[in-house]
Amino acid sequence: MVFVQNVGWVLVLIGVMIIIHELGHYWAARFFDVKVETFSFGFGPRLFGFRRGETDFRFSAILFGGYVKMTGEQPGEECTDPRSFLAKPRWQRLIIAFAGPWMNIVLAVALLTGLYMHQYPKMPDSSVPGLIGLVMPDSAAAKAGVREGDRVIAIDGKLNPSWEDIIMKEIANANQAMPVKVMRDGKELDLSLTPQLDERSGVGTAGWAEQADIQIGSVMAGLDAEAKGLRRGDILVSVNDLPIRNPLRLREVIKASKGQPVEVIYSRDGKRQNISVTPKWNELEGQKAWMIGVQLEPRVTFVKLPFSEALVKSADHNLRSATLIFSLLEGIVERRMSAKSLEGPIRIAQLSGDAAREGAMAFLGLMAMVSLNLAVFNLLPIPILDGGTILMLLLEMTIRRDLSLQFKENVMKLGFVFLMAVVVFVIYNDISKIMPAG
Repeated sequence: MVFVQNVGWVLVLIGVMIIIHELGHYWAARFFDVKVETFSFGFGPRLFGFRRGETDFRFSAILFGGYVKMTGEQPGEECTDPRSFLAKPRWQRLIIAFAGPWMNIVLAVALLTGLYMHQYPKMPDSSVPGLIGLVMPDSAAAKAGVREGDRVIAIDGKLNPSWEDIIMKEIANANQAMPVKVMRDGKELDLSLTPQLDERSGVGTAGWAEQADIQIGSVMAGLDAEAKGLRRGDILVSVNDLPIRNPLRLREVIKASKGQPVEVIYSRDGKRQNISVTPKWNELEGQKAWMIGVQLEPRVTFVKLPFSEALVKSADHNLRSATLIFSLLEGIVERRMSAKSLEGPIRIAQLSGDAAREGAMAFLGLMAMVSLNLAVFNLLPIPILDGGTILMLLLEMTIRRDLSLQFKENVMKLGFVFLMAVVVFVIYNDISKIMPAG
C-alpha cells in the first residue's frame, strides 16, 4: 500500500513540474508564432487527449517526462514553413529553450513564497546563531580545533552565518579546506576546516552540531517512544541527565545505553515530564543502531510573512539552494565528492510519499525543492537537454553561422547515451541507499 501511495504522489509531483516546464516552452513558442504540433505529458504511444487548434494535447504511455514538439525542431528535419522552429532567429529560439527551466524556477519561488506567507520557520529570539553544541571525536571539526561552545562568526567568506549557511558550506566543500572564524571566550580565532566525505551520502561532513532547543520532529511507529506517548512538538530537555541540544548528542547517549532503558525529560505545553524509554536495535535508511524512535529538529516558531518579505525570503532560499546544487556538481566533477549524493526516481517517490503523509505544507516544500533541481539539471550544457540547446545556439551566435548537421546529430546521440547512463546510475544509487549497509 505504501509503495502504491508513493508512486501516486510522485506522479502528482513530477506531473505538475512537467506540465509547468512544457508550458514555458509552449507559451514562448506561441509568442514567437512557432507552430506547435504536440504537447505531450509522457513519452511513447499516445493514450488519449484532445486537439485544440493545430496542437495535439496528449497523455502518452510512459508518464515520467514530457515534451513539446515544434515544427522543424529536430536537426535534419527539412521544413520550409516560415513558422518552423529553425526558421526563427536564434535569439527567439534561445528564449524558447530557456522558458522551460525558467518556469520551474518561477514555480519554486512561488511555492515557497506561498508557504512563507502561511508559515515561516523562525528560530526563538533567545537562540545564538552558529553556536557549536557538539563536536564529534576525530571529526573534521575536532581536527580543525573547533570546540563545543565556539560560535562560528564566518565560514568560507560568509559573515555571521545561520546554521543553514554553515551546513551548505560543509556539504559543498568535501575534501576541500575552507577558512572558519570562531568566537571563543571573547576572542576571534582563525581556523582551517576540511569537511570529510561521507561515503554513504556522498557529501561533506564536519562532525559538529548546533546548540539549540530541540523538539521532536517525528515519532517512529513501533518503537518505545511511541508506546510511551512522546509526540511531535515535544521539547527534549535531557536524557540520562545529559542536556540534549542537538540530534547527534541524543544519538551518542542512546548508543552508549546499549539497549538499557534511558530516563527522558521532556516539556509539553510548558510542563516537564519524566519517562523511561527502552531503545531497540533498529534499521533506518539502511543503517542499524539503537533507537528510541524519535527524530529531532531545532525548535522553531512559525510566523506569517507579508507577500513582499515572503518573496524576498523565497528568492534568497532558492538562490542559495541553486548555488549548493552547482557546488555539489562541481565537487563531483572534481572527484572531491561522490555521485551518491544524486537522487533518482525511486528516492524521489519515497520522499514524495513521506511528505504527502506529513501534510500539504511538507509536500509543497518538496515540490519547490525538486522543481528547482529540475531547472538546474535542465540548464546543464548536456546535449538533448535545454542547456545543450542553449549552448549550441550561443555558439552559433558567436561564430555567426550554423553548426554542421552531422555535428549536431552526433552531439545529440552522445547526449542521449550520456543521459541514459545517468538514469541507470541514479536508479542503481537509489536501490543501494535502501539496501542494508554493506
